[in-house]
Amino acid sequence: MEAYSSFAEVYDLFMDNVPYEEWCAYITQILKENGIEDGLVLDLGCGTGKMTRLLKQVGYDMIGVDLSEEMLGIAREQESEGILYLQQDMREFELYGTVRAVISACDCMNYILEEEELLQVFKLVNNYLDPKGIFVFDMNTRFKYEELIGDQTICEHRDDASFVWDNYYDEETGINEYELTLFIEHPEEKGLFQRFQEYHYQKAYDVDQIAALLEEAGMKLLAVYGEGTRQEPEEDCERVYFVAQECGK
Repeated sequence: MEAYSSFAEVYDLFMDNVPYEEWCAYITQILKENGIEDGLVLDLGCGTGKMTRLLKQVGYDMIGVDLSEEMLGIAREQESEGILYLQQDMREFELYGTVRAVISACDCMNYILEEEELLQVFKLVNNYLDPKGIFVFDMNTRFKYEELIGDQTICEHRDDASFVWDNYYDEETGINEYELTLFIEHPEEKGLFQRFQEYHYQKAYDVDQIAALLEEAGMKLLAVYGEGTRQEPEEDCERVYFVAQECGK
């Protein structure tokens, strides 16, 4: 089963511990520091639109792009007047014009498993950015895969859903496979749970790799921050933020 199909139904339920408001404030501050205080912003890999809606509330005009029809279905059910959602693969997305900024949160870029394809994503971002536009995105670090989640099993339970998340990390390829087993209560039969299974794949990249790809795509890397900081990432950092700028087509 494709990633984020059945999981979409309970995604927000299990992401209730994710500090979206803090992430939004952090990203907004970075955008404003670089002169992006309003205007059109693209949320690449928007999922159910939680970050998209928060940025809309801050005052940006938002576009959300995601590959999963199911995730976008959830996004469109929310109060999201004025947000344009597009079902597209980030490796070949198309917009109607340029945007002032592109953001991508919650390690979406780690889902791109080949450098050539990640380069294509960065080239597309650069193509659709206004002159001097800003690209802000986060990525899980190699440390996180190798030391924290690789070859670990994570289980969580809520009243009407549970999951078992088995991780398998390959140090040679840098790819982490997530085998996700979901148990979701049947909508019409209380106490009866349906079992679903999905497979997710992410890849660990080093900062130097990402910096080189951004440069090759035509962007200038402005900063690399450890999560929630304005400092360079420490060795045990789990998530890093990249800030890049369109520097002339």
